[in-house]
Amino acid sequence: MEAATRRRKFAAMRRCALRASLAAGILGWLGGGSLRAQGQGITMAQAVDAALRNYPSIRVSEEQRNAAAAAIRLAQTAYLPRVDGLAQVNRATTNNVFGVLLPQGVIPSISGPVLGTNNLGSTWDSGAGVLVTWQPFDFGLRRANVARAAAERDQAQASINRTRYEVSAATADAFLTVIAAEQTAKAARASVDSWEVLLRSIHALAAAQLRPGADESRVQAELAAARTQLAQAEQAIEIARATLAQFVGLSPAQIHLNPGRSVEQLPAERSEVPLNVAANPLAVEQNAVIAHEQSQLGVLRRTYYPLFLLQGSAAVRGTGMEVNGARLGGWNGLAPTFQNYALGLTVMFPAMDRFALREQEAAQTARIRAGQAQFQSIAVNLQAQFNAALAALEGARKVAANTPIQVASARTALEQATARYQAGLAPIDDVAQAQRLLVRAEIDDALARLNVWRALLQVHAARGDIQPFVAEIGP
Repeated sequence: MEAATRRRKFAAMRRCALRASLAAGILGWLGGGSLRAQGQGITMAQAVDAALRNYPSIRVSEEQRNAAAAAIRLAQTAYLPRVDGLAQVNRATTNNVFGVLLPQGVIPSISGPVLGTNNLGSTWDSGAGVLVTWQPFDFGLRRANVARAAAERDQAQASINRTRYEVSAATADAFLTVIAAEQTAKAARASVDSWEVLLRSIHALAAAQLRPGADESRVQAELAAARTQLAQAEQAIEIARATLAQFVGLSPAQIHLNPGRSVEQLPAERSEVPLNVAANPLAVEQNAVIAHEQSQLGVLRRTYYPLFLLQGSAAVRGTGMEVNGARLGGWNGLAPTFQNYALGLTVMFPAMDRFALREQEAAQTARIRAGQAQFQSIAVNLQAQFNAALAALEGARKVAANTPIQVASARTALEQATARYQAGLAPIDDVAQAQRLLVRAEIDDALARLNVWRALLQVHAARGDIQPFVAEIGP
């Protein structure tokens, strides 16, 4: 009986565990997707891919590109003829007078002879017609407008690439910042553990009156300082995770990173090839801006030409009025009964627009020169960033080659200071100084390797492509 009860309890517990596991899996899939699938932490490649999928500014740029693509199709519709249709029925008076009205949109026009009447009698009128207008040639204006729309699309695409590049670089930098904070916290946690072990040892010695109580108080102070340092390091981790979380689309609590080779290994040494400024997305986008401004200038230069319009019209009219002024009455005029058609060529030339267009062209030319100057500024800044990154990389490699010696020496110094203190040949201050020196050396050693990777990231960022860096740092 008891065995059966235990089996039922075990089966119930297994079902609960299965439900909990299933719920956790569903929540993990909803919250983290592929970032949490491997269970070994998020790699840099996964973080960058997630940022490129989720970061809002990329979607903004993509929609701007879609709008620019639609603008191309809109510009191409200018090659089509314009067709306007009209149908109208009204009842109005027929009083007409001689005279001229300047162009306006308030007083309706009246067709027909002047009858000399002035009364409120009205008749039915109706009309329907269609007007087809086509521009047979335009001196390249429509082609220039299409080219301008295409330049806007290319600029939007370049903006997408620049945004993706900036988001990728920022995500990779935030990733390294989290790893650096975690390594600092790791060293601080090891320091706390060491001070706790030493405190227990000295407490026993002080209790046996083999060491003064002041030594125990000193170690307690050092332990408190180490715990403060650990708390600050953990705070830095949470801040760094919050920064990374805004890119990858997860909450900071869900971010657990796989540092790849960044913690244990250094990147391979190689001779860096010269920087190709034109390949950087910032420079590509600026070139697209210049091309767009040049296309706008092309539109202006093709605007001061005659406008030729080939037009054809067909219309029918109906009226309830005779030519002699007699009203037909009834429903006469509701149905159109008089037809007309017309074919013609209209030429318009905005002669006085030349003065305004000349100033617009001058302003547009100035914008092009400003864009070219901006490109030169970008090129200078990128070259300076590249040179600084190379210098930082070389210096970081030298530091990373020296910090293991620093750690080994600091560890030996701590061992010797501890041995002398235990033998009564040195005060507790020597142990405290050696312990702090070791913690500082371990932090410097961990950060030195990460600084090499960070400097290499800056080199690739100046080139405009961090994917080789992401591939090298690995899972």
